Amino acid sequence: MTHHVILGAGPAGVIAAETIRKHAPHDTITLVGDEKEPPYSRMAIPYLLMGNIDERGTYLRKSDSHFADLKIKQVTACASAMDAAKKTVLLDNGQTLAFDKLLIATGSRPMRPPIPGMDSAGVHPCWTLEDARQIMALAQPGARVLQMGAGFIGCIIMEALKQRGVELSVVEMGDRMVPRMMGPTAGGMIREWCETQGVKVFTGTKVEGIDASGKGGPLKVRLSSGQTVEADLVISATGVRPNIAFLEKSGVTCLQGVLTDEHLQTNVPGIYAAGDCAEAFDKVSGKTIVSAIQPNAAEQARVAALNMVGQRANLRGVTQINVLDTLGLISTSFGNWEGVPGGEGVELTDRSAVNGMGRHLSLQFNGDVMVGCNSVGWTDHVGVMRGLVEGAVKLGPWKDVLKQDPTKLMEAYLGSAQGQGEWTGAADQRRR
Repeated sequence: MTHHVILGAGPAGVIAAETIRKHAPHDTITLVGDEKEPPYSRMAIPYLLMGNIDERGTYLRKSDSHFADLKIKQVTACASAMDAAKKTVLLDNGQTLAFDKLLIATGSRPMRPPIPGMDSAGVHPCWTLEDARQIMALAQPGARVLQMGAGFIGCIIMEALKQRGVELSVVEMGDRMVPRMMGPTAGGMIREWCETQGVKVFTGTKVEGIDASGKGGPLKVRLSSGQTVEADLVISATGVRPNIAFLEKSGVTCLQGVLTDEHLQTNVPGIYAAGDCAEAFDKVSGKTIVSAIQPNAAEQARVAALNMVGQRANLRGVTQINVLDTLGLISTSFGNWEGVPGGEGVELTDRSAVNGMGRHLSLQFNGDVMVGCNSVGWTDHVGVMRGLVEGAVKLGPWKDVLKQDPTKLMEAYLGSAQGQGEWTGAADQRRR
């Protein structure tokens, strides 16, 4: 009987455990999670902050007996070391688990900037349910909140905070908002929109220190611009990195994340990785990447689990999808949105008010293939944009049409992708 050990009880770990049980009803499965709560989705935390759901609404499975019913043993602990040669995992509770097959699905952990005062009361990341409880206690209507970081996760948190009625300031060290998803024009438009919604935005700015010396008074946040901002709550949303420190000297190859092949197997047979900690091949960019979004975690977990039970399954590739709602302004980013060396691109910006927002569209080409795009305030044909990028559709003469008028995305899809029998998801989107 095979013993499958799964490190991480987020979406990837849970889906993998369920997939293994479906295909190997008699194997032993141990699911290791490092939080006392039942497995939950971090992506649901902003909805908890908004008050749209309660804590139970964040749980991945609603039945209290779900894992027991599937005979999946749960262990609350954190992996502190792993020995690939001995096939053992050491947990921080002193327990050692021996495994036949191992899935590393430990996700990400928030980065903690080395700023004086980060240990002060009233300074929190927004990553766990316990973080959310602390934030909700302080983020009452009228409270002054300063958020560090305006990336993808930061903008989602910002949406939740604004709905709580706080007085919000956001500090981003990059020269624009969402710098890893948006170019200068697009990032600038998102900033302008946030400011019209009453958010103070500081870009190209760092937090240099947090002073909590005033007993019971507000935190004083010192910025690199020379300004000082008073806050009742400081939230650190300065990015995440794969949670893989325990793999040092384990024998498993790690680059940015845990390096995997098309089966999600590592360099060590029988050891797999999935989710935010895995580094997998992206067919659009032609390189391995960590893409920390839940659809990737789910698909990687499914593929890894099938291979763990002896069913050969391949990952078709990592999907780079970002669709973001920032206080009602929708922005998207697919593939190599920055373009590629030797490629071509076209941008269209319409600053005339559309519900006060304006619109921006950027398309990037390599030869006659659209390899990336992003948009702000442009919700038409989002499925088509994704389909053209992911399908690596050869546009032929339609590339020149799009360079003249990038809004003709649907026409380009109809004229090229369907004729090639390419990716059909865009058509599915069109029919909705």
